[in-house]
Amino acid sequence: MSCCLDKPSYVLEGEPVNTLILLAHGAGANMDSDFMQAMSAGFVAHGFRVMRFNFPYMQANAVDGKRRPPDRAPKLLACFTQMLDIAHSQPQVERVVLMGKSMGGRMAALLACDPALAARIDRVICLGYPFVPLKGGEPRLEPLNECQVPVLVVQGERDKFGGKAQIPSWPLKAEIGLAWITDGDHSFVPRKSSGTSEAANLARAIDLSSDFIRELDVERINVE
Repeated sequence: MSCCLDKPSYVLEGEPVNTLILLAHGAGANMDSDFMQAMSAGFVAHGFRVMRFNFPYMQANAVDGKRRPPDRAPKLLACFTQMLDIAHSQPQVERVVLMGKSMGGRMAALLACDPALAARIDRVICLGYPFVPLKGGEPRLEPLNECQVPVLVVQGERDKFGGKAQIPSWPLKAEIGLAWITDGDHSFVPRKSSGTSEAANLARAIDLSSDFIRELDVERINVE
C-alpha cells in the first residue's frame, strides 16, 4: 500500500494473527531490499504477520530517484509512531513487536524508551544494531539500556558497527538479549571460508527472533 509523502508507505504480509511484526529498514536500503523481503518472508513462514514500511526520506527517494540521507530522529520516530497506530488497527492484532535493521532497530529501541508508547509495544528486536558510527565515537547504548520492553539484539560476529570483539566489554544492561550470527557482517553475510552461508545465517536470525517473540505465549500462559 502506497501513501503520499507525508505518510509512510508500507506492505502488509501474512494472514491476520494476534502478533504483528512492524519491520523498519536501515539507513541505506528501503523496505523492498533483498534483506527486508527475505526477513519478512521468513517471519510469515513462522506464522507471524509482518508490516514493513518506508521512512519518509526513503519513500521520497523511491518517487523521484534521488538519494537522500536519513531524516532526523524526531521525524523517523514520528513516522514509526504513526506506523505503530496503523499496526494496532489491523484485524486480530493483540501484540506488536518492533523490529528494525540497523538504524531501524535503533529507532525501534528509542521509541520504546517512551513509557506511554512502550505500553503498546511487546518486544523490540534489533537486526544488526549500529553500536558505533563508522566515523567512530562512543557506543550508542542508551536506546537499549533505557528501553522499557524486552530487547533482543541479533548481531553478526564481524559487524563493523560493533562485533563480538567489542560488545562484551561495553556496559549493556544484563536484561538485554544478545544473539550472535556466525561470521556475519552487518547484514549477516559470512565469508566463504566460514563454513556457513548467507541463507543459513538469515534463517538463524529468523529462528532466534521467532523464539524470542514466542516467549510472549509462555508469559501469557503463566499469567493466566
